[in-house]
Amino acid sequence: MDFLGKSKVSPYTTPEGHKRLREELNYLWKIKRPEVTQAVADAAAMGDRSENAEYIYGKKQLRQIDSRLRFLQRRLNELKIVDRPPEDTTKIFFGAWVELEDDDGNEYKYRIVGRDEFDPAKNYISIDSPMAKALLGKKADDEVVVDRPNGKTAFVVVSIHYSF
Repeated sequence: MDFLGKSKVSPYTTPEGHKRLREELNYLWKIKRPEVTQAVADAAAMGDRSENAEYIYGKKQLRQIDSRLRFLQRRLNELKIVDRPPEDTTKIFFGAWVELEDDDGNEYKYRIVGRDEFDPAKNYISIDSPMAKALLGKKADDEVVVDRPNGKTAFVVVSIHYSF
């Protein structure tokens, strides 16, 4: 936690996650923002701006784009790219693919990634999530208890592997 009581956000990302954020920044800066700026200029040329929906909406879009650009620039500057497995690949660290089994025999597979890469469709979980925090440092055959919204759930770590 920082001095304001807010929990710190992990600065880690995979090379793919960093690339995706960099591509978004470039798209917003070089393509989207110029398009919206031109649309606002065109709308402004039509006359009365106070009742011009295109102008008002365009200005709102520009504020949103600029806000996202500031966030991306700040985030990209603080990110640390993790592009190789840790020295001890028998333990769960950032970037690990982890296979788990619950008490009912259900199997789950997750990859621990940066908070900007979280994607349930790919089974990517944020390193800042309760699940990832509970898994970090564990080894195969270790039991992990995770506090989830529907209560505590116990898992056994079945396997760990890394692929960068």
